[in-house]
Amino acid sequence: MTVSVLVVDDSGFFRKRLTEILNVSGQIKVVGVATNGREGVEMAEKLRPDVITMDYEMPVMDGISAVREIMSKRPVPVLMFSSLTYEGARVTLDALEAGAVDFLPKNFEEIARDSSQLQKILIERVLDVARSSPGVRPSASAGPSSPAAPAARVSPRAMPPGRAEPRPAREREPSGVQRSGPAQSEAPRSGPRPGRSAAKHYRVVAIGTSTGGPVALQRVLTRLPASFPAPLVLIQHMPASFTPAFAERLNKLCDIEVRQAEDGDVLKPGLALLAPGGKQMIIENRGGQARVRILPGDDRLNYRPCVDVTFGSLARSFPGKTLGVILTGMGADGKEGCRLMKQSGSDVWSQEEKSSVIYGMPMAVARAGLADEVLALDDIGPRLVEGVS
Repeated sequence: MTVSVLVVDDSGFFRKRLTEILNVSGQIKVVGVATNGREGVEMAEKLRPDVITMDYEMPVMDGISAVREIMSKRPVPVLMFSSLTYEGARVTLDALEAGAVDFLPKNFEEIARDSSQLQKILIERVLDVARSSPGVRPSASAGPSSPAAPAARVSPRAMPPGRAEPRPAREREPSGVQRSGPAQSEAPRSGPRPGRSAAKHYRVVAIGTSTGGPVALQRVLTRLPASFPAPLVLIQHMPASFTPAFAERLNKLCDIEVRQAEDGDVLKPGLALLAPGGKQMIIENRGGQARVRILPGDDRLNYRPCVDVTFGSLARSFPGKTLGVILTGMGADGKEGCRLMKQSGSDVWSQEEKSSVIYGMPMAVARAGLADEVLALDDIGPRLVEGVS
């Protein structure tokens, strides 16, 4: 099946080169080009493409406004092009919250060199985005802190991204796990829900995610009170230039404190530390105290930061005393880390399929029989409040 693409960009050169690169794949066909956001909105209605690529800075209507309007009319997976600067990160995060699924750096020099690696990345990313589910995103109005319709945002892996595992066929959750849905979320808050144990004490709560993760993390963390009793560590596949802006955004929206992790940081209740992009984060037990170590990114690993690396360190440092949570994302990063956690006696939760933008990472965990609970996205925050002491 051919994936139809609408290219929206005010640069004639970029439109031409992107069209040439995508059409050569044989799996993708560019069905239209637009020179600004307003044209993009109109052509999206007319052509009904499978994927839209969108620049963020354009005349007449910018990319963020265009994404919002497209999502309000007929949700379509949108791949944003952005600059790898702090301002580019801020604008891209706005676009992702508006509804974009993923983003890629806009590098005219690499496009001009006709790099085969760049072609591979572009084609694979468009095909991956085509498999996302923009229509399943929960309404931001349901959340306490989200002012606009959320988006599913993706995680570019550390640089350059390698091939993500293709999205497996949709299937039912494996048997033997406790699944939570909207009906259960209406249960009384006074005690543990049926089939669940009472609140447990965890030394660390670790959350790993990729595609769709920034918005998913926002929806989870904004439900936690400032008095949340456990430290949190966050692993989101994201470039180094984006994690500072993302941590700042979360910190402004959340009651808990959120910041980018630094080497030597001590984990504290009510503090969430985000792994810096392009590097690896491990947690060590130094005399009973959880401390962060930041390591250089390893080119042998596709993901920098990598969920497996951080989760594996927690399995070693705090056996039986960690809660691992896997949210939406491509591929299977986190599965082996969750396996180590389970072997050490710790607990694992995963996001269910319906609310996942890409049901890759959480499905890998659930299919391996590692998930103690499979939860809807909007149930995870309240469940953390209920289940962590």
